[in-house]
Amino acid sequence: MGADVIKVEDKGAGDYARNFFQTPEEEKSQTPSVFYRSINHNKKVVFLDLKVDQDRNEFLELVKSSDLVIESFRPGVMWRLGIGHEQLLKLKPSLVYCAITGYGMTGSWKNQACHDINSLALTGVLDQMRDLDGRPIMPNIQIADVLGGAVSAAMGCLAALWQSQRSGQGSVVDVSMTDGVLAHNVTAQVAVHHSGSAPGPTEDLLNGGVPCYNLYQCKDGRWIALGALELKFWEIFCSTVGKSEWAGLHWSLGQAIGGPEALDLRDKVQALIQTQNRANWERQFSGVDCCLTPVLSLDETMKHPLFGERAMVQTDAEGKPWIQSPVRFL
Repeated sequence: MGADVIKVEDKGAGDYARNFFQTPEEEKSQTPSVFYRSINHNKKVVFLDLKVDQDRNEFLELVKSSDLVIESFRPGVMWRLGIGHEQLLKLKPSLVYCAITGYGMTGSWKNQACHDINSLALTGVLDQMRDLDGRPIMPNIQIADVLGGAVSAAMGCLAALWQSQRSGQGSVVDVSMTDGVLAHNVTAQVAVHHSGSAPGPTEDLLNGGVPCYNLYQCKDGRWIALGALELKFWEIFCSTVGKSEWAGLHWSLGQAIGGPEALDLRDKVQALIQTQNRANWERQFSGVDCCLTPVLSLDETMKHPLFGERAMVQTDAEGKPWIQSPVRFL
């Protein structure tokens, strides 16, 4: 978004993410992995050993000309290196210091190791990601790392930078990935407030308990997503598939969420969707405003006109697709 970002990596191999998901060809040519390049493009990288006085002094010089420092060590590591938030704020009082950790800078869990899967497990998120047999599903998108950590940190840092610009006083932004993902587990929280327990699969409004908001498999084994949550969209869907008698069967009209009537109608919708291939349903619903979309694989997504028109996916000199930043300034 226009910031000059300096990434400090350890001397030697540098950030281990350089080799994460690295192909044999990339390893042979010593090219950092696509994973590393996708999250670090446009950053300037410096290599420092923060345990060495000369390198640590070089880091401190960088701090003097910076507005923000972000680190992701366990609590206390930066302090032991002599570059913790107390030391850096004394050096530059207007500095914003952000620590992204698994469990936060305080509390009895602060020094424990944490990965994305652990944050999801502790916050009830994995419990909400279950198949119809009740088995938790492991998502291949790092929800806690990105939503709980990166996005929460971005919000906190921008607010702290705004304050620093106005007052000249910096601050410490304490971001726990686990706290961040817990704060976004909103729908299940509603059920806990109402009944004291979180819903299981097909028991709630947004996890398969209503036919209007569900996933359906087509004749060719592919899937579509129906998001006709509001009655007007459901009525349009029913009209389009020639089932006007279903239009009055909706949760907003009293159909019990997760009840026998809802699940029976879901099965009827599934039987109907099963009669045609996904491409046929896409053609039938082209231009129909009822929130029905194909379930795409990422390689299909990268070729979809929506993201081409938005320039969200661009190709490099080798013709390889790269996903761009979603933030636009018009």
